[in-house]
Amino acid sequence: MTTPASKRAMNPTMSQAIQAAGSYPHGAAAMPGHDALIAMTVPLMGGAWQRDRIVLGESIRPALAAGMARQGMTAIDLAHAAQPVLALAGPQRITLAYDAAAPEAARAALLAAAAQGGWPIAGDTQSLALLTLAERISASDIPVLLEGPTGTGKEVLARFVHRLSPRSGGPFVAVNCAAMPEAMLEALLFGHRKGAFTGAAEAGEGLFRAADKGTLLLDEIGELPLALQAKLLRALQEGEVLPLGATRPVSVDVRIIAATNRNLAAEAEAGRFREDLFYRLNVFPLRIPALRDRAGDIAPLAFGMLLRHAGRPGQPGWIDAGALALLESHAWPGNIRELENVIRRALLLSGEARALLPEHIVFDSAVRPVSEGPAAIALPGARTLSDVAFASEAQAILAELASHAGNRSATARALGISERTLRYRLASMRASGLVAGGAA
Repeated sequence: MTTPASKRAMNPTMSQAIQAAGSYPHGAAAMPGHDALIAMTVPLMGGAWQRDRIVLGESIRPALAAGMARQGMTAIDLAHAAQPVLALAGPQRITLAYDAAAPEAARAALLAAAAQGGWPIAGDTQSLALLTLAERISASDIPVLLEGPTGTGKEVLARFVHRLSPRSGGPFVAVNCAAMPEAMLEALLFGHRKGAFTGAAEAGEGLFRAADKGTLLLDEIGELPLALQAKLLRALQEGEVLPLGATRPVSVDVRIIAATNRNLAAEAEAGRFREDLFYRLNVFPLRIPALRDRAGDIAPLAFGMLLRHAGRPGQPGWIDAGALALLESHAWPGNIRELENVIRRALLLSGEARALLPEHIVFDSAVRPVSEGPAAIALPGARTLSDVAFASEAQAILAELASHAGNRSATARALGISERTLRYRLASMRASGLVAGGAA
């Protein structure tokens, strides 16, 4: 955790605090007054990757905290106060003041503070087990397949695997296969030579070569066209790519992490995804549950977003127990992305309040039709067969959205279309007045 020289530079309180952070579950009792909070929180931390980065102390000197930050460590300054506060006091330095009589109320805040620096935030047993497994996988070079609903934190987990891997000194490149123009996908992934196609005034190395000696995250890989899936399979098998316009392949050393909100096994069975590529990627699948199925993560994630977004002086530094209860009772069809929306909205609504209160919590509205009820949708002046077909399709989409509580990922799967296609359909429906503006 620290070098002998750095330990000598610390005051006894800090030295003891470091000792507590590294070994507390085994009996160290170094911070009187904070033992209860540490005892209930440190066992939930993810292991050496987290504990070795954290220093817990009281009244940590700014110069000492700055030195820790340069070493990639996070200093968490613990204190007691009648009004709890979680706040950034500087780079990689966090202040956590809490009610000594209610340490359990500060556990989620301490978990969020310990994840500072882009590390996963977890408090639920499912998530902790997933991180433990991901830590073991990171030591190898095998492909990883991350499956789970949209907005559950697949990219965060992919970065976690990269940061703990022997490739951590190399690049981490993330690409969303659903967001790239289909006609340009091959050139963007594998590169191209100058003049390989109209507009190729310069050669491009491609994302595989950009990620050489590192990790390439192929997000939403279920959206990759079948023709490109064959070329991706060859790249994985041979460790080389053939840029557009080139005659000789180029060797690449890349670890692949694929992510999808679909069930790729079912997609392969239906012929929409290559079975051989699926088995190549599915060496070690990790399934990330929806946020509603890991309620223990909600409070730590909410505090983590408070740390991230409450940057203006005078903004709230805490989340009231009543507000947390509201968050934990919500179904979260939009998962972590929706939670972040709610926290950012609450910060805007909080005014001069010192904590986020229940009245500041406003949940996202699900996609809804302009008029409620089961009546068939009719476009104004719809007379052509294409107009009638559009209205019928819109009715089917809205019915599926309603049955899946507004969850677009589940709706797209039920309709047998991609989430990107669903977005296009919803945009057309909104333009035609079939969906309330701002609802989608």
